[in-house]
Amino acid sequence: MTTPSWRLDDVQVIANENPYTFHKPSVTAVQSLMPGDRARLLFLFHSDDPDAPTGERLWVEIVRIEEGVFHGRLDNPPLHIQDLAPGDAVRFEARHIMDVSVDDPEPSLAKRYAAHCLVSRDAYVEGGNVGFMYREQPVDENDSGWCFMSGEESDAYLNDPANVLNLPLGVILAEDDSFVALLSWPPEVAFERTEDGTFREVSMPE
Repeated sequence: MTTPSWRLDDVQVIANENPYTFHKPSVTAVQSLMPGDRARLLFLFHSDDPDAPTGERLWVEIVRIEEGVFHGRLDNPPLHIQDLAPGDAVRFEARHIMDVSVDDPEPSLAKRYAAHCLVSRDAYVEGGNVGFMYREQPVDENDSGWCFMSGEESDAYLNDPANVLNLPLGVILAEDDSFVALLSWPPEVAFERTEDGTFREVSMPE
């Protein structure tokens, strides 16, 4: 039997290491899967093509489930993996599942904090850390309304668009989640970090 050119990635490991930026369905959603449902898996492979990715995210339709092992059929064609085609049999476990076709009653942290925010380079890239944060009214469902700064930026610094980044909240939390409990506060609120590392409510910037 020829050894496949691909293997399934253990995305549970990735999710454990990157809870705020890597989405993985909840245990409840995975346990609810039945034949006919679909699961998305990450197929890793090697290619001599320098422009090819290291993996493809493909859907598999579940045929049966036996003692925690899912048996399915590939549901969509790969772009790069040559020895894999729709209809091919694929066996996998819960640790391989990175998305599901059913509703998830327990959104992952990555999905919960997918809305974007504004953050200064000094607070995120240049090691200043978040020392001041405030929330304005979001402009749409993809906007959290949150803005993060180190608190050391000058007006000239913040007026340069190159110094302000638009990123998902989860990306900020992956670096520092000491203020995650404050993110549920409604708009028109501001906080600054105190000397002991905690945050206190302050007036909104004008």
